[in-house]
Amino acid sequence: MRRGAITRASVLKALVEHDELGRHVFLAKYGFGEARSYVLVYEGQEYDSKAVAGVAHKWDQGRALAADEFSGGKDHAAAWLKRLGFEVKAVKNPDWARDEIILACRLVMENDWKGLDAHDSRVMELSALLQLLPLHAEAERNEKFRNPNGVARKTFDIATRHPEYQGKPTNGGALDVAVLHEFLARPAEMTEVERLIRQGIAAGDLQALAPTDDEEFGDDYSAPEGRLLMRRHRARERNKGLRNRKIASVLQRGGQLACEACGFDFEGVYGDRGAGYIECHHVLPLHVAGEGRTKLSDLALVCANCHRMIHRRAPWPTPGELRASIEQKHAADRRAAEVLARPRRAADEQMPNF
Repeated sequence: MRRGAITRASVLKALVEHDELGRHVFLAKYGFGEARSYVLVYEGQEYDSKAVAGVAHKWDQGRALAADEFSGGKDHAAAWLKRLGFEVKAVKNPDWARDEIILACRLVMENDWKGLDAHDSRVMELSALLQLLPLHAEAERNEKFRNPNGVARKTFDIATRHPEYQGKPTNGGALDVAVLHEFLARPAEMTEVERLIRQGIAAGDLQALAPTDDEEFGDDYSAPEGRLLMRRHRARERNKGLRNRKIASVLQRGGQLACEACGFDFEGVYGDRGAGYIECHHVLPLHVAGEGRTKLSDLALVCANCHRMIHRRAPWPTPGELRASIEQKHAADRRAAEVLARPRRAADEQMPNF
């Protein structure tokens, strides 16, 4: 069966039916459960957004959508309703991002790896800071988003996963544990990451940076410093002025615009279409490079594939290190091919000549 568009008028009709029947009867009639992700807010009342969107479909397309034909999340029901001008808000807050856990973990470390109370001034300060981070859309936050109680709970999630903690751990996640162990293994490095995030938010620099396309890749793209500093890192890499100066410096020395890791030459493969094209990679993560002016020696020219492989997993290899791993792989492939070829050569030598 076809799924069509819904209109604001049809949504309002669904709300009228909801109010006339009552919530439980309305949901049961159309086979929907209570909203788990988003609710529609209209004239001060909350409605189950997925059910309302599904029933609104009846008025525009002749039939209500079944619950298993679409989702109530931000890609379906919530998005449709927001496009029609309705207020949609989250039922529960989004999971903590790596950047947020880095800030919380630094606070726990300063507190001798003990959790903090919600009334602690440091928790309240962090709560206010977390609400400024441009990581979660307003529609994904509810009224309790990163409030002092939630921040205090997160400090205990981290503290109770410390190797020396003797009691029962609270319900933290795998990312809490990962960040904790990074602080234990590299305290100076992670402290600098935390400082740069705080500094960037206080100055307003990180709020001005738009999300990068790379964040869409999720677990397949490593952001060891968190998404916010990665955005700044990628902004440096995409700076056209820096990229052009780097390319000019290579050409002035008589070099080629070939990938420093694998040697791929865009012009050599694609002709005029590839002339002058190559990606620019900032070799040092922000917490190592610092906030100073980017030097051309900090930049490397790489192809899109190698750039992706560098950023895929922390610690990031330099182009030279990636080149060495490529050469090692090729050498191993040649050795394997030679081993496979030996029995065939021996068999050929034993064949009688006619």
